[in-house]
Parts: sequence; structure tokens; C-alpha cells
Amino acid sequence: MSIADFLGLGKKQGSSPQQADAIRTIVQSLDQLEPDRAKYVAAFAYVLSRVARADLHISEGETREMERLVSKIGGLPEEQAVLVVQIAKTQNVVFGGTENFLITQEFNRIASREQKLKLLECLFAVSASDQSVSSAEDHEIRKIARELQLTHDDYIAVRLVFREHLAVLKNRPSE
Repeated sequence: MSIADFLGLGKKQGSSPQQADAIRTIVQSLDQLEPDRAKYVAAFAYVLSRVARADLHISEGETREMERLVSKIGGLPEEQAVLVVQIAKTQNVVFGGTENFLITQEFNRIASREQKLKLLECLFAVSASDQSVSSAEDHEIRKIARELQLTHDDYIAVRLVFREHLAVLKNRPSE
């Protein structure tokens, strides 16, 4: 099965040969990325999808934010970022339980401290894309921060930037 078929973009349902050619071009250009960069982008996208799916649902807003971040951080054109995010989301649904820790550990191994902190910020940005960081998402981000060997202070500093989106603080009773 081709990746285009896997993504539902194959010949069925009236797709054109031009659409299939466009997908092939994107896949080929991803194959041409320098291997270390490709590994970084893939791990980055996967960890984003891990947080987006922490509440067992990836919203349209979370998907769009992941695409924007993968494009910006990964230096990819929008079409490539869309494909990378779709693959990451699918992989997370299929293999998430067993791969989450392993892929985050690989990101920890290949990323600098600055890149890890940027990922932490991006995790909150994806979670806050619907104006609310759920407790499940917040818990998953904390877990990832530990797996990335970031300090509690690192986690709290980034979390404070997104405090107005934290569901746990929105549901507090008025005094």
C-alpha cells in the first residue's frame, strides 16, 4: 500500500493523477532531507501529536497548530508539514502506547537543551490551541518534560506563559 493510499489520497474517490503526483513529490522531498534533520523533525512532530492526543482526541485546531509549528521549527514547506503531522498522528494512534517513551527518549538524545525547551513551549501551544489546556494534556506535558530531563523549574516557567489556558485554573471556585 502506498503512503497516498494509506492517507486516503490514492486513486479512489475521484482523486486525480495530479494529486497522486503531488503526494509523491512531497514524499520524495522528505526522503531527501538530511537524515539527522529528518529524524529531528519526525520526533518533534510525534511528540507534539502525543500531547494533542493526551485527551484521546486531536482537534482540528491542534492539528493546524502542529502543522504550523512543524513547518516553522522544521523549516518545511506547508505541504510537507501537513504530511509529516498526518503521519505522526497516525503513528501515535497506532503505536502510541508503546512508542511514546522511546521516541521522546530519542528526541532527548538528539536535541539540545534549547531545542527541548522550545519543544516544551510548542507542547503547551498545541494544547492551548483550543483555548484550554486540559488536565490530561498538562499531565502529559509534565511527563514529557521529565523524559526530556528538563527541570521542574523549566516546566513551571513555560507553563506560566500559558496559565490563562489551564483548565485546572479555569474551574476554580470564585472567592
